[in-house]
This record gives sequence, structure tokens and C-alpha cells, in this order.
Amino acid sequence: MKTRTRFEELPPEKLRWTCADELVPVDSSAEAAPCDEIIGQERALKAIQTGLDIKSLGYNIFITGMVGTGRTTTIKQLLEKLEKSDGTPDDLLYVNNFKNPDEPVLIMLPAGRGKRFSEAMDRLIEMLRTSVPNLLKSPFYTEKRDAIVEVQQKKQKDLLQHFEEEVSAEGFSVIQVQMGLFTRPDLIPVIEGQPTAFNKLDGLVKEKKVPKETMDRLRAKYEELTAKLETVFETLKEIDEETRKLLRSWDEEAFTPIIKGGIDDIRARFKNPKIEAYLDEVERNLVKTIDLFKAQKKEDNKEGPDDSRDYRVNLLVDNADQKGAPVVMETNPNYVNLFGSIETSYPRMGVGQTDFTMIKPGSFLKANGGYLVINALDALVEPGVWAALKRTLRNQIFEIQNFLQMYLFSGPRLKPEPIKANVKVVMIGDASVYNLLYFMDEDFKKIFKIKAEFDSEMDKSGKAVGDYVRFVKKICDEDGLMPLDRSGIAALVEYATRIAGRQKKISTRFHVIADVVRESCYWARKSGRTAVGREDVEKAVCERFERVSLIEDRIQEMIEEGTILIDTEGAVVGQVNGLSVYDMGQFMFGKPTRITARTSVGRAGVINIEREADLSGRTHNKGVLILSGYLRGKYAADKPFSLSASIAFEQSYGGVDGDSASSTEVYAILSSLSGLPLRQEVAVTGSLNQKGEIQPIGGVNEKIEGFFDVCRAKGLTGTQGVIIPHQNVQNLMLHTEVIEAVRGGKFHIYPVRTVDEGIEILTGLEAGAPDEHGAYEEGTVHFLVDRELQRLAESWKAFASADKGAIATTGPQK
Repeated sequence: MKTRTRFEELPPEKLRWTCADELVPVDSSAEAAPCDEIIGQERALKAIQTGLDIKSLGYNIFITGMVGTGRTTTIKQLLEKLEKSDGTPDDLLYVNNFKNPDEPVLIMLPAGRGKRFSEAMDRLIEMLRTSVPNLLKSPFYTEKRDAIVEVQQKKQKDLLQHFEEEVSAEGFSVIQVQMGLFTRPDLIPVIEGQPTAFNKLDGLVKEKKVPKETMDRLRAKYEELTAKLETVFETLKEIDEETRKLLRSWDEEAFTPIIKGGIDDIRARFKNPKIEAYLDEVERNLVKTIDLFKAQKKEDNKEGPDDSRDYRVNLLVDNADQKGAPVVMETNPNYVNLFGSIETSYPRMGVGQTDFTMIKPGSFLKANGGYLVINALDALVEPGVWAALKRTLRNQIFEIQNFLQMYLFSGPRLKPEPIKANVKVVMIGDASVYNLLYFMDEDFKKIFKIKAEFDSEMDKSGKAVGDYVRFVKKICDEDGLMPLDRSGIAALVEYATRIAGRQKKISTRFHVIADVVRESCYWARKSGRTAVGREDVEKAVCERFERVSLIEDRIQEMIEEGTILIDTEGAVVGQVNGLSVYDMGQFMFGKPTRITARTSVGRAGVINIEREADLSGRTHNKGVLILSGYLRGKYAADKPFSLSASIAFEQSYGGVDGDSASSTEVYAILSSLSGLPLRQEVAVTGSLNQKGEIQPIGGVNEKIEGFFDVCRAKGLTGTQGVIIPHQNVQNLMLHTEVIEAVRGGKFHIYPVRTVDEGIEILTGLEAGAPDEHGAYEEGTVHFLVDRELQRLAESWKAFASADKGAIATTGPQK
């Protein structure tokens, strides 16, 4: 056998990047100036600035990135700088449309003028409420009014007197007859100075006291006078109507100067074509509805309906106190909050009522002329929001609607005059939401032309470390925390490097870093220190994971108890320790898992038991297909690939995904074919391509630490270790206990580039290389594998031939 005992190992210095003291520019974070800018997002800042500067249609901004990378803070800071330099948008007002009340009129005035116009209209109403009753009491008004009434009453009196004289001359008298609740005038004959009804008159005729001719004459005269009575009363009604017209005319003549004076004052102060037209309508309608103001003003009757609301102003958006463009951060973008509503009141009769004064604005209108920031996912899940937002941004026209009426709830309807939309919308979401909208909604790419991507990491440099120091200073100042000393800052930077995932990078997930600073201060204060040091930061990081590591501890216990079978000593054929990562959301941890392979003659190829059990993800399935390609390319160039091999993740019941175990599965198959046992004290991770090259994987730190914990629990022997892809060396930020074990020769990290390097470590034999004829040197791993595959191919050929012969011999019976 061609043995090999020396392998490339990583020295302790490559297992973790350590922040040297000279990289930290201060002895304490208290010496630094707090940062007020965004750190490490130059690409995103440039994209956002481009979107904010371009005012053309569709240049709205969609910001993507991980939570905590400063997306919201960045846009706030940029918009605060822009809003002061941009112009202040106009006030938006709705007023009554006297011709079509269902279509309120929009008026736009310079910022602050809207409130003054609304107040001017309120003062006009209050002036009329005071002046009109006062004028009603003045001699100027009452004398002419009384004169009109007196003249008209005299006309009626003269008419009635003339009619009564005529009636009296004809022997009749006018009386009032009760008809239910009402009375009406009637005529009655007068006999010998006494009013006598016709029924009594019939009796007198029978008694011969009154001649029948007189009776007939009176009846005929009654009919004639009754017709005249109706004419008289029609004339009286006409005089009453004439009186009302004269009084109305006098009211108009008397009150018009008051109304016109008040409106002319408003007209002089607000030069606007729409206001001119509106005030003309107000003047005409006030003259017609002056009775609203004749009642004495009552200070204590402030509740109840406002009869003068038709003349009020609905100041929808008041920018009087706004300096520059408005910036609105809508944290709850449901339809009503975002787009406003038209409210409906239900008085005692239960019939819904609405008018222009019940139009309410949303965040979109408040941001008109400025910027609106919303969360993309929140906007998508709220009913009606995304469709309305798209329509408004596409057409640049905003129409307020009643939200319930969109869902077929009947009620009074208003159609307010549309508003020209001029809003720069900034949506914040993750990449998956952006991709969903970009590929599934054709309108999205037209209205969100700027994408700003926030990175979760940045290049590590002296400037980056200095920025971190200033960030720490900012958090300490804001939360009243103790400062971090040089060692504490160094430990924080090292932790940021670990969560970034590469030694050359540092994390920009500042919400996580800020939490570590706060918790480090807590532990330092609890220990009685006046500054936060390395031990406090490390304690805080440890406690953060301890709080949520219950599942990891339970798995570790099951491995130690032997419930989950993991060997850390000895050698076994067709069995290898793979490494899995469990992502729990708040944290990840790694643990070993036993992977086994069994091989036999056949044509099934590599059977993925996880896939057959429907427990394998698509990426894992792809990895198995790739390793099948590797085996065929390596060994089946000169013979049929007559192999059936099954691979399984033992005691795995929750599903497997990812291709990081593809190299591990190859090692198990090669061991099964060659009969060579694999070292159980060495765990393996790494992706494989069809050429046999090992490719990098994720979670390398967690995987190494997970296997180290198992080995430490079962006892470190000095031979245990982990095989990793050589590309992952740059990702190593291992815990200090792992590094110390490596330094003491108790644990080993082997970087490999190919399958050959890995199989040599696991078997202790040389992998072997083919000669010019494709044959492998005897005693190598590939020689043993190739020989077994040759045997399997011959066995399959012999079996197939024998089976074919048996079928031919036992042909169909005649």
C-alpha cells in the first residue's frame, strides 16, 4: 500500500483574524467624535442620490438590503438635507361646489396662505352671524321693512273691506268656518240683521216667513259672491307673495353691502382665479341663504350641525409650518393612512351623509411636493394599497376615494377634483420583494427605476475601524453607556469580522453591533468596571448565543449520550462524519452527522436515499448528480459504470439541503468501493464539481466549532480535525478554545483543493494518478476503486449474459 502520513494543516495564525492594538486609533471610545454619516454604503448612497436628484417621471427609489444595514437611517439623513433646500409645496384646500355639490373644488395656495384663506372665510361667517342680527334691529332696516309690510297689509285690508261692503250690500256676511284643525272663510245670508244659515232659511220659507223668491235670489247671489271670495283670496295670496318678494328684495338690498364688503376684502387679499370664481358663487348663494344668519348668535350652542358649513374651507394639507419639501415616514401604510378617506356621518335618521368637509388626507397627500418613505412588504400585504400606489405614480394624478366603496359598500359618493401628484416614493424592502415585483409586475420597472442595494459588509481598513469607533461613541452617547477601551473596541471589530464571514471584511449590520455594545456595557457595569473591555464584549457575545442555544444543547446532549451516533475515534468502511449547519434565524450552529454509503453491482447509479424519502432539497439533489458525474468521468472511460450505490444521512428526519456534503458523500462511496476504512476522528465539509475540485461552502466556522465541541466532550485525542475547502481559509474566525487546541496539537484543520487530497487524509493512502494508459499505481486508493468497479462491470456482464441465455433456453412452450 502507498501510505501517506504528512498533510497540509493550518497554523493557528490563519484560524482567526486578530485586531491589533495599533489598528484602534484611540485608547477609549470616549476620545472619538460621534459619527453622523452612513458607514460603508457608498454604492447605495450614490444610487439614492441619483434617484433623489432626477425629478423625471418614474425615478422613485427601491432600497434593498439586510435589516440593520442602515437603510432607514440613510434615507432619513439624505432627505433631511434635501428638504431644506427644496421649495415648500402649496397648501391644498377643498371648497364647496355650489353647482355640483358631489364634485368639490380643489384650490392650491402658497404655503401658509391656505390657513389664512380658511380663517378669512371663518371670519366672514362669524361677521355675518353678528352683523345680520344687528342690522335686523336697526331703524334703517326695520322702518323700511315695516313700511313695506304696512303698505301690503293696507292693500289686503282695502281689498277685504271693499269685498265685505259688497257682500253686505247683497245681504251677506263673511264668517270663519271650522274645518277640522283649520278654518276657512264663508258667506252667510243676513235676514233682519241676523246671520241666518241656509238650512234655517229653508225653515223660514216653509213657515212663509220668507218668500221663496228671496230664497232663490240669495242662493244665486251666494254662488256669485263665493266665486268672488275665491278671487279675493287668490289676490290676497298674490299680495302675500309680493310682500315676500319685496321683503326679500329689501333684504338683498340691505345685506348685500355687508356680504359684498366682507367678500371684497377676501378677494383683495387672495388673487387667485379659482378663488375669484368661488367667491362669486359664495356671494350669490349667501344672498339667497341670508336667513341662516338672521337668528341671534348663541355662544353656548357650539355643538350640533353647522348650517354654514357650505361656506367653510376644508384645509386638506397645511404647509404653513413646513420648511422645504415634506418628508413623511409612514410606518403603517394601510389604504386609509396612505391615501386618506371620505368620511360618512350617520345622523339619527340613519342615512349616511357626506360632503367636502369630510374629506381627510393621507400620508401621500401630506408628502405631495416632497418624499414618502414606506416599507415595501407592508404596502404589498395591505388591501388596495399597491394598485392605488401604482396607478397614482404612473398617471401622476391622485384621487381621494372612499375605501369601503371600493369593496361595493353603498353610501353617499363624492368625486373630489383630482390633485396633481408630485411625490418621490422611497420603498424599503429585501431583495426577494424587489425581484418579485420586478419580474411579476410590468408597471414596477417603469415607476421604480432606481434600485439602491445596501451591503451587509464592507472592506476592512484603518478607516473602517475608525468609523466603527465613532459609531460606538454615538451609541454610548445616545444610550448613556460606558465607553469601550482599546481592547473592547478590538473585540467588537473581531466580532463584526466574524458575522461578516470573511477576514478581509467587516459587517455593516450596525443594529447587531449596537446591541452588542449595549449588552457589553451591561456586563461591564455588573462587574463593577468603569470601561468596557475585551472580556465584557466576549461575555456579551457568549450570552447572546447562550440565550437561544437550547436546541444546540439538546443535540449535543443526544450525541454525548449516544442517542445520535457519532464516532470520533477509529476507522469504518463507507462511513464518514459530515458537517451540517442548523439555521435557527437568530443564530446558526454546526453539528456532525453520520453519512454512510453502500455499493453493489447494478445499473442504478448513485441512489440518494434522502431524495427517495422526499427529504432532499434541490441543491442537495444537484450535488448528488454532480458526484455521479465525477465518478463516471473518473472511472468509466474504459468500462461500463455498473454500480448501484446508496448514500444516506443517518438519523436525519427533518430534510437536507445544500451541496456542502457532496465531497463527503464521494469519500463514503470511494471507501465502500475500495474497502478502505475512513478515519472517524476527521469530519469533512466541502462542495464538489465534476472534475473533482473542492469548492467553498458556508458556515465553515460553525461547522468546525460544532465538531470540536463533540470531540472535546468525548475527549480530545490529538488526531481529530476537520477537512475544509482551501477557499474557506479566508472565512475562518474561530473561537479561541479551538485555536488553543490547534496550537496544542490536539485538533487539526486541513485545507484541501481536490478529492484526492481529502481521501488521502481520511485513508492514509496515496490517492494515485493515472499513467499514460489510464491505469493507477497499485496500492493507491484509485487503483482499489478502479479494480472494484472493473469487477462489478464484469459481474454485471456475466450476470446479463447468463440471464439472457436462461431466457433463450426456456423460450416459449409449443
